Amino acid sequence: MPHDYASYPMNQVRRRDRAKEDDAWIKALLHRAAIGTLATVHDDQPFINSNLFVYDETTHAIYMHTARVGRTQANVDQEQRVCFSVSEMGRLLPADVALEFSVEYAGVAVFGHAAILSDTEEETRGLQLLLDKYAPHLKPGRDYRPITEEELKRTATYRISITSWSGKQKKVDPDFPGAYLFEEILERAGTEAQEADV
Repeated sequence: MPHDYASYPMNQVRRRDRAKEDDAWIKALLHRAAIGTLATVHDDQPFINSNLFVYDETTHAIYMHTARVGRTQANVDQEQRVCFSVSEMGRLLPADVALEFSVEYAGVAVFGHAAILSDTEEETRGLQLLLDKYAPHLKPGRDYRPITEEELKRTATYRISITSWSGKQKKVDPDFPGAYLFEEILERAGTEAQEADV
């Protein structure tokens, strides 16, 4: 009899052998991921968009920012429940049968509630955490002017309060036959195409 996956908890991974339930592993991926995808909904229409973000362990929340007005704000104003995900792709895994091709990966899905910040102190802190993540070598007051209250009026800073999360990973033997990185095969294909044109 087929499973009724709709009745399972949102954060339950179907393939239990690939589930990563170690909070430290999940946090590490959230810290190193460069881009995350935010899913919101408006009426019965889902929306997704990619964002720079930062995970803050102190508040157990994700901070991100977008324009002061737009689809994300309109959706969150109507429905605060969101899903946020990050992922990494490892090696592609060829096989003798097309159906058996696969890929190594790691991913985290976060479930929670999004809110547009109105508290100046938290908004400044969230934006500074973003700056510290993406420009750790640059310091406010030394390399750039610190965030001003006037600048806060030009952006919307969001906090996603995390209610649950799940992690998932597929990783195989380092000696898996024929495994390759997508970027390497693209580069090789481009070089071969250039050589064929000569």
